[in-house]
Amino acid sequence: MALDKSFVNVILLGLAFMLIFAAFQTWGNIQTTIISSIQADNDNFEGANGYISMAIIYVVLAIFNWTSPSVISVIGPKFSMLIGGITYVLFIISFAVPRVWLLYSASVVLGIGAALIWTGQGNYLALNSTDQTISRNSGVFWAMLQMSMFIGNIFVYLVLQGKTEIDTKTRQIIVWTLSAIALGGLVVIFFFPKPPPRPIKEKPDTPTEDSNDSSIPEFMGPRQALTEAVKLFCTNNMLLLCFTFFYTGLELGFWSAVYGSCISFTENLPNRKELLGLSGIFFGVGEVLGGALFGLLGSKTNKLGRDPIVIAGFIVHTVTFFAIFVNFPSTAPFQKDTSDKAFISSNPYLAMTCSFLLGLGDACYNTQIYSILGGVYANQSASAFAIFKFTQSLAAAISLAYASKLVLYGQLSILLGFAIVGTITFVIVEWRQKRSALAVEHSISDSE
Repeated sequence: MALDKSFVNVILLGLAFMLIFAAFQTWGNIQTTIISSIQADNDNFEGANGYISMAIIYVVLAIFNWTSPSVISVIGPKFSMLIGGITYVLFIISFAVPRVWLLYSASVVLGIGAALIWTGQGNYLALNSTDQTISRNSGVFWAMLQMSMFIGNIFVYLVLQGKTEIDTKTRQIIVWTLSAIALGGLVVIFFFPKPPPRPIKEKPDTPTEDSNDSSIPEFMGPRQALTEAVKLFCTNNMLLLCFTFFYTGLELGFWSAVYGSCISFTENLPNRKELLGLSGIFFGVGEVLGGALFGLLGSKTNKLGRDPIVIAGFIVHTVTFFAIFVNFPSTAPFQKDTSDKAFISSNPYLAMTCSFLLGLGDACYNTQIYSILGGVYANQSASAFAIFKFTQSLAAAISLAYASKLVLYGQLSILLGFAIVGTITFVIVEWRQKRSALAVEHSISDSE
């Protein structure tokens, strides 16, 4: 694996996101628990709800994703990511002075910044990749991103070790330490090099629905960028992929907020506050293992296709949902300190295994989504990733909106239903791309 300039840029991208999301993903995992602890000793925070805060973030993110390609066309991916990253730091710092209005205001600001940082990330990754390297680069980036789960959650595990309640001093330590880690990621983004020139693909002789991707310039005016994003969204293949994006959003809302709450609120789990940090670590192990594996197997993925990996992710998640179903009481997501019984005696080892499997399955889906968007839609990467994040964020917001009302078993049923549909639609698109690629190869060989 040659360390050319493009690959070094991908590594720097992974490093920056690893630091920023070591802070934010860890915070999201414990936010509901933190808010509950603040409310126990601070009357100014009554009425705050972690699920609502996260839902606001994803709703605003979904809306502003449509404008992010236009912003990137003006200021470029680097400064889009830098501005977006600043909002993550501000959001975490807002908890140093807990106020309900400040929490929800910071959530809105973060939603805008998240649209910028994620669309910029997808654009920057595509600009530093080719058809031959996109699977490898997607896997490497994803593995580095999910290493953030180790950094943040090991810290949280050590800080919360032996604690049954999270006091003010402990909260302040968590807030300022995570903010400092995220600030380190901003420093890395500031020094991002410019991507090397990307060769322009020739338009294939055999047109396909998405063949116009190659003829559209990556940088365009703000209005044209928005128009092209809408046009791309309405294509048949992208509409099918949106079902896959939607499932990853539902699953994102579940693992980022709901599953941690289930662990924290289930009284039958011993040392449940410590398990909250361990859960994030095991989730990160699954994510990193999946990302590293698919990065190393990038060349084989190009030959075999992306569909076997997505199908494997579906199987992993189906098994995981059943295990969560039997291991936790149905009221676990929203009843603080519930003593309700599950189908089996709630087992901490099974809970940590489910965390690992959730991460592994998530890596299966997301690395292949990054691969197909960065490869098939290379010259429309800003628009393609904006659509991905729009659909995913909308689903995450919906997931978080019903998280505090719908029992765990109902949430798992929704996840399973959309996992089935999202997997089928991804496989359909992947098979279409394989047929299109074969048609182009035959056309080239016939012309020779």
